[in-house]
Amino acid sequence: MCAIALGAGDFAVAAESLPFAAGTAQTVPTPMAGTLRVTLAMVLVLGALLSAAWFARRVRGVGGPNTSGLTVLAQVSLGTRERAVLLRVGAFQVLVGVAPGNVRTLHVIDGVAEPDVADGVGVASSSDVARPTFKSMLLKSLGK
Repeated sequence: MCAIALGAGDFAVAAESLPFAAGTAQTVPTPMAGTLRVTLAMVLVLGALLSAAWFARRVRGVGGPNTSGLTVLAQVSLGTRERAVLLRVGAFQVLVGVAPGNVRTLHVIDGVAEPDVADGVGVASSSDVARPTFKSMLLKSLGK
């Protein structure tokens, strides 16, 4: 009400003296800036999700000794999607055939406390054998 009584020149001075008066025009964000902010937020969330999944896969094997009693001793590929897998279950060794949607027991060896030894060469447990590297597997598949 006080501003109505003042002249036009006095109104500008009165507005500048107010502490919360908007003296400058504010910019309105463009649609492109909003899209950029949403895209950046989505990339950050997906990156955090992928890094958490990677970390979970890396830490999964660190939990301690295998207490399930099931150990994969060896496996061999028989085709594009078929394999034969030798498992140790307690005191038994089980040879299973694995195909898409199908797992069959091929042979069971009873009462094997330690790995079989043939000609001085033993079958080592999976923890004693280092996993092959990608390079060695690629060279083997290429026949080199």
